[in-house]
Amino acid sequence: MTAIEQPAFPVGSPATATAQLACSLSDEGGHPVVQLHGLTSSRRVDSLLDLDLGRGLSGTRLLRYDARGHGTSTGRKVPQDYAWPQLADDLLQLLDAYFPGERVHGVGPSMGAATLLHAAVRDPQRFAGLTLLVPPTAWATRTAKSQDYRTAATLIEKRGVGTFVAASAAVARPPATVGSPATEPDVPEGLLPSVFRGAAVSDLPAAADIAQIHCPVTILAWIGDPAHPVSTAEALAQLLPHAVLHVARTPADVRGWPAMLRNDVAAHGRSRLAEGS
Repeated sequence: MTAIEQPAFPVGSPATATAQLACSLSDEGGHPVVQLHGLTSSRRVDSLLDLDLGRGLSGTRLLRYDARGHGTSTGRKVPQDYAWPQLADDLLQLLDAYFPGERVHGVGPSMGAATLLHAAVRDPQRFAGLTLLVPPTAWATRTAKSQDYRTAATLIEKRGVGTFVAASAAVARPPATVGSPATEPDVPEGLLPSVFRGAAVSDLPAAADIAQIHCPVTILAWIGDPAHPVSTAEALAQLLPHAVLHVARTPADVRGWPAMLRNDVAAHGRSRLAEGS
């Protein structure tokens, strides 16, 4: 697919944009799809980590973008700007602009998965289906991770991002990611503490709200990752009325994820056409 870079998209309050989002659109007709990325990542970094599931998604209209403060999008030193409900608002503004009046398939890992869930709770009719990769800590497991983010923010302010990157490199990687390249945060150092503090005040929507999301959902998790525990994926699979869960244990398992996304989009696209016929 050939991705065409789009003009920077302003998001924020109606009066004043608080960020400019960098977007690309691969338009081959067909079903609309939006692809998000994880915390401190970007379109570029997700491609390096084999988390760009849309790379083989032909015959669709695929919108990819860098969340505010990430990649080549802009942002402010305001932690609340990076809280998941705000990111969901950014997403819904993008969908209104690029796919007005259409139901969209959403796909994204970690923070991207969380953003999609918040958006689907707010506007459930907007989504034909979701493919959620490695959902992050949530609810009971969120408190400790939130403190990790606050600690990281303070470390970066006091000793620089290099110290944070070195400390992160010492953390064991999930078995399913063995062989993928090491990456650094794709966030400007001056914004990174605010990005982490925004993540620290965030959590998934309440269980009762998630249970009201009725579109088909595929959840893709992997083992051995405390930041993205299988327990979150299992809880979501129980809460969501139409969810299936797949757990990866090896890099080969992860290499099968793009095919799962293709199947999801094809199935939900047929459903959309049937509803409109």
